[in-house]
Parts: sequence; C-alpha cells; structure tokens
Amino acid sequence: MNSPLVYLNGEFLPLEQARVSVLDRGFLFGDGVYEVIPVYGGRPLRLEEHLTRLDGSLRGIRMASPLSRAEWAGVVGRLIDGPDDQSVYLQVTRGAGPRRDHAIPAGVTPTVFAMCSPIAPVPFAGVRAITLDDIRWRWCNIKAITLLPNVLLRQEAVDRGCAEAVLVRDGRVTEGTASNVFAVIDGVIVTPPKGPELLPGITRDLVLELVQAEGLPARERAISLAEFAGADEIWITSSTREVLPVVELDGRPVGRGTPGPVWERVSALYQDFKRRLKSGVMA
Repeated sequence: MNSPLVYLNGEFLPLEQARVSVLDRGFLFGDGVYEVIPVYGGRPLRLEEHLTRLDGSLRGIRMASPLSRAEWAGVVGRLIDGPDDQSVYLQVTRGAGPRRDHAIPAGVTPTVFAMCSPIAPVPFAGVRAITLDDIRWRWCNIKAITLLPNVLLRQEAVDRGCAEAVLVRDGRVTEGTASNVFAVIDGVIVTPPKGPELLPGITRDLVLELVQAEGLPARERAISLAEFAGADEIWITSSTREVLPVVELDGRPVGRGTPGPVWERVSALYQDFKRRLKSGVMA
C-alpha cells in the first residue's frame, strides 16, 4: 500500500518520509495552531472561512500566515484524495529555535504541515455525553495545538462510555472538548455566544445560517448548566461530526432519549447543503 501524501515545508512527500526537528517549538511547547477542513465530493467546505479562522489563530499567538490564501488552497487541493468524505488537517508551528527557551526566538522559520484523512461515519442515532468542569485556558478561541486538557477531558468521557464531554465554566456551558454545542430550549435553538471561552466553529456558524434561513427560531446566548440539562434536544457540531444528536447526558435521557424532531429538520438542511456542495452548486 502506498504511503499517503502529506505536505511539509514546501514539499509533497509520503507520510513515512516526513520529519520535523526535535527542537521544533510545536514539539517542545505546543507552540502552534491548526485547522481542520471537511471535504465532500472533492470540494472543501467553506475553505475561505477556515483559512480566516487559521489567520485569527495565528494572530492570537503572534504569528503571520506563512502561506497566502492561494498557496493554502493549492496545498488543500493537492492533498484531496478522491470524492469520498475526508478532512484536510493544517498545522503551523513557530518552528525550530536554536535551543529550548520559552521566549520566542527571532528569525525562526515556521513549520507548515498538512495531511488528508477519511471522515468516519457520523452516528446519527445519537451519542452519550457527560458534563465536566472546563479546566482549559482563557483563550479557547485560538485553535491551538496545546490540547492536553481537551485530551484528558475527552478521555474521561470515553472512560465513562461517552462520546463527548460538554464543558462548564462558572455554571455556564461553553463547548465540547472537540465540538460546539446547541440545545433546543422552549422551542428555540440556542448556542453559547462567541468569545474567548469557545472556538468559533465553522460548522456552528453554518448551522446557525441554515436554521435562520429556514426561519427557525435561534439565539446565541449563555446557557446555564441547569437549563442545558433540562433541554428538549442537545446537539454537538464539528467539521467531522457535522450535527450530532446527544441522546443521553450525565446518565439521563435528553428529551425522549432519541434524536429529536428539530435535529431531524436541521440535519436534513445540513445534508442538503452537502449535496449541493458536492454537485458544485456552491463553494
């Protein structure tokens, strides 16, 4: 079997040949950011929006984008492997310094890496989730590669037989370890507002756009843990999970314990959007 092609610092090469310095600040400090772009029918979903978010993450850690928009698009296009659902992962670290030092060294060349992976089938029957205290840093809007808190929180969910941990800070729901969250409360679709406590999800924004165009009531506002736990429906959204219903939270059924009618409607809107993207109706 041929090794998949990846991009590393200006070269396309087999994954097994890709090498990064042990002095790379991404390896030593987690000093870098990343982006995940879903691809359907060979077409990236909202590439410009993903690259805009990547630029924002880079600015947040005092870096400029090492590639232009056209160059990023070229990398993504080269890595797309056929028409199946897949995702392209982009990562930029500050690069390799002359020694291990917390201070940012001058004149360092960023390390740029990208690869493509299949997207696993989405379990539309619903998943279980738990709530946990949000122990992460204050700049969660930066899509940083320093993900150890997310890893530990997600593993706690997995250890308890769940697919995701929904995080809570000061009594308010923020997001999942690798997802944004939605709830249907008193007939209104609600999601926490953007800010430093959560990642501004591209799929989150798309879902809001679709439901608003459909005329469904939706609001961005703070959600207390109490009202979240009593919601009629709960969903998580991400580039690879799309719009995924949560049917059990902290051991209790959400609503009737099955995907709800509002989710069914919104999921159909999302799948229609994907079909139109695959057919080339939109970019």
